[in-house]
Amino acid sequence: MASAPKRPKAAAGSSADPLPAFLAWCGRAGVELSPKVRLSRAGAVAGYGMLAAQELEEGEVLFSVPRSALLSQHTSAIQHLLREAQESLQSQSGWVPLLLALLHEYTTSNSHWQPYFSLWKDFRSLDHPMFWPEEERTRLLQGTGIPEAVEKDLANIHLEYSSIILPFMEAHPTVFDPKLHTLELYKQLVAFVMAYSFQEPLEEEDEDEKGPNPPMMVPVADILNHVANHNANLEYSPWWDRHSSERLSSPCLQQCLRMVTTQPVSKGQEIFNTYGQMANWQLLHMYGFAEPYPGNTNDTADIQMVTVRKAALQRARSEAQQQLVSEQWDFLCQLEMVGEEGAFVLGWDEVLTEEELATTLKVLCMSEEEFKEYKEQDGWEDDSEEEENSTLSYEALSRLKTPCKKLLYDSVLLTLESYGSDLKAEQDLLNNKEAYEKLSQREQQALHVRYGQKRILHQLLELVH
Repeated sequence: MASAPKRPKAAAGSSADPLPAFLAWCGRAGVELSPKVRLSRAGAVAGYGMLAAQELEEGEVLFSVPRSALLSQHTSAIQHLLREAQESLQSQSGWVPLLLALLHEYTTSNSHWQPYFSLWKDFRSLDHPMFWPEEERTRLLQGTGIPEAVEKDLANIHLEYSSIILPFMEAHPTVFDPKLHTLELYKQLVAFVMAYSFQEPLEEEDEDEKGPNPPMMVPVADILNHVANHNANLEYSPWWDRHSSERLSSPCLQQCLRMVTTQPVSKGQEIFNTYGQMANWQLLHMYGFAEPYPGNTNDTADIQMVTVRKAALQRARSEAQQQLVSEQWDFLCQLEMVGEEGAFVLGWDEVLTEEELATTLKVLCMSEEEFKEYKEQDGWEDDSEEEENSTLSYEALSRLKTPCKKLLYDSVLLTLESYGSDLKAEQDLLNNKEAYEKLSQREQQALHVRYGQKRILHQLLELVH
């Protein structure tokens, strides 16, 4: 099965390909495209993509984008309005200034960015689960964690639009019109930012002080599709000299974002970028696609923390034992090992939240006397060997004490019950090419998410059985 695209893309017009006009805009904007690559629909896994026109070696620069060509709150025609109102535009997502810039630029016919926007006819074509009917979303994605994430997204979108966007538009009636800049358009632009924006990494000390950088749109870079086994990566050059606070002198070398190959690429082969180590549920939630098994080596499955509590309560044989489990859970909350909305994350080869899961299993399997002693030590242990064994890797799963293995086993079974179908039925569907091809695109993407998660969970069942 072919690798899945980062996201589907639609042309802006039915009669004319917008790509030539976009490439001409790139030339005017200072975007430098290597003659060894080409942008095309033909040969790409979906929509537009970047393909090697010649053989490429590792470390070759495919294109460079000057910072003046980035679309952000700092380059929009309304940047001065956004700067003046920056305090009132703060939000949980941190995306509001960019979204306001997009609302304006996308609906302004003479916008500098129109050739860029022309690559998309309708942002709904991204087909994020937020655009699916609720019934379909629940039916296809039950148990994956996506419906819950979408509900939070939609609630936040409505809150931001009503409490921040509308007041800003009302304060600038010559620039914005709520009849044109609607909640529905705002939701579509949120999906656009989810699927196409980039976020420049900060140094750790900067992130601690300021939080993450706001997102930005990077023309050309966002045309590349994504797979886990990618062959190119975006490099960020310093925006300024951290020591002198002066702008660096060479704009071509020092103020450009560059896409660079990470391995040799054959002529005609598609060039793929990466958005990081993302599980299939995250890819479908944020980008509208999932990678078919076994392509996504970064896939994960979650066991909700409250599911482990539920499994512990179910095995308690008396009211006193149930009370002990409740006290143990409360203590784990105090240690910040668990939370009502938290999850234990399992990868293909390791438990990504190993400390949290190891501590939770150990505490919930303690006797009343053991737990009393553990509490008196505030969760600390003097035994170095015990502390070493608290790290839970897949290699160590078979060495868990029997009560811990049983609790984990029961928790995995409860998690599998939350899905609407079993692993074998989905395996049969994936192996039946004719039946698979009859599925809608949404059904196929949801199947890849569910199947990968269940494979990881069943692998865990075998390890602790």
